[in-house]
Amino acid sequence: MRLLLRADASASIGAGHIARMVAYAERAVARGWRVAFSGRVENAEWLASRFDELGVSRVGSFDATGFDAVVVDHYGLGDLRKEVNAAGALLVSIEDDVFGRRPADIVVDSGFAPSPRPDDGSDVLLRGIAYAPLRDVVRGTRRVLSGPPLHVTLALGGSDERAPTAGLLLRALRDTELPFTADVLVRGEPALPDLRPDQSIRVAAPSPALLELFATTDVAVSASGVTFVELCCLGVPTAAVLLVDNQEAGYRAALELGLAAGLGPAESLAERLPEVTAVLRSLLSDPALRRRLSETASATVDGRGVDRVLDQVESRTGSVLGASYR
Repeated sequence: MRLLLRADASASIGAGHIARMVAYAERAVARGWRVAFSGRVENAEWLASRFDELGVSRVGSFDATGFDAVVVDHYGLGDLRKEVNAAGALLVSIEDDVFGRRPADIVVDSGFAPSPRPDDGSDVLLRGIAYAPLRDVVRGTRRVLSGPPLHVTLALGGSDERAPTAGLLLRALRDTELPFTADVLVRGEPALPDLRPDQSIRVAAPSPALLELFATTDVAVSASGVTFVELCCLGVPTAAVLLVDNQEAGYRAALELGLAAGLGPAESLAERLPEVTAVLRSLLSDPALRRRLSETASATVDGRGVDRVLDQVESRTGSVLGASYR
């Protein structure tokens, strides 16, 4: 089986699409498939290095010729089905509600509660968190907590534009007046508040060390995208912030399902700082709340989403490879 992956990352897009493609590459290589990647990886080089470890080839222009299946995870590309099918390949399209939506042989929307989707001629619809793509390192990480003080990790994705939001969230953390040690993973330089003697903050850019931090994290503060799904799989109690429009459906569903504490939209954090502080204070001070969020989240996201999708790809292409990976 020959699989082509298509996605991009940049300072404005973030790194989430590349994280999902790494998950697809890992599980496909585990099945003995030949895998190639096409796209830009700026600001996600630390994730894309996994392609090289897996022996995934990098190709320049997007061309489905010579592949059995193509997985596209991209909001900016239009209808590709005729082009991909004409090249003899199956099209698998990753969408997040209306974002990235296009007709395909297999459509995957791994949202917590996907909304109704109009019929556009797509053949197979795989919808729901059961199809969430999780990297092997996430699936294999086990939490080992050390506190006190509580270890907080703040992660806002791979965009260069999140430093001001990180600064506001750090102010809210400081204002809880509770002890903590915080790791802040963000590009740029967030404004750091004056801290109490029993509070400390370390700032670094996103890197492969992210999962090591999550393994010792008592409370996470996260955007509502790919990283939040990883935190759910790990069972990390999380306060979720709504950063961008394409995360709104997932954010609302996560709160309704009891997977996270909600901090609301990033654009209004400054006006709601006392409210945000109260949510964080509850999460840091209430072990029962943290335990409830952890148990609900880890029970909801099992990490086997990619294999479920690849099983469908094999079925559609008539292959029997990898049946043991179900």
